[in-house]
Amino acid sequence: MDTMNTANSSKNVLNSDVEIKGNLKFSGELTFDGKLDGEIHTDGSLTLGDSAVINGNIGAQSVVVRGKVNGNINAKEKIEIKSKAELFGDIRATKLVIEEGVTFVGKTEVNPNKVQPTPPPARSAEMPKLPEMARAGR
Repeated sequence: MDTMNTANSSKNVLNSDVEIKGNLKFSGELTFDGKLDGEIHTDGSLTLGDSAVINGNIGAQSVVVRGKVNGNINAKEKIEIKSKAELFGDIRATKLVIEEGVTFVGKTEVNPNKVQPTPPPARSAEMPKLPEMARAGR
């Protein structure tokens, strides 16, 4: 095995006994199972373990959520929310996987093709027709 890893292929682990107050920035892959009060920023991939508790926003290439997140998640590629995870915040990604048993309260935007919303078709100027009963009751 090659002992000289590049920054993009490094795998980092922070276990459940880790508590961080402040922002976390890294390259490559990180498995985080501790507590964080702050934001996470990476161009790599983040895996949150079962006992992870995050109070802050997350920006990453891809994110797997197993623990608890109180904040928004923005992933350039994919967000996976595993069963028993709790997520209170908005999410945005190109791909989204949500397993059964997840608690998710927030808005989601999944747009793999970066499609712009199209305006609704224009309606004709015709007045809606009222049922006969409504007209007779005047």
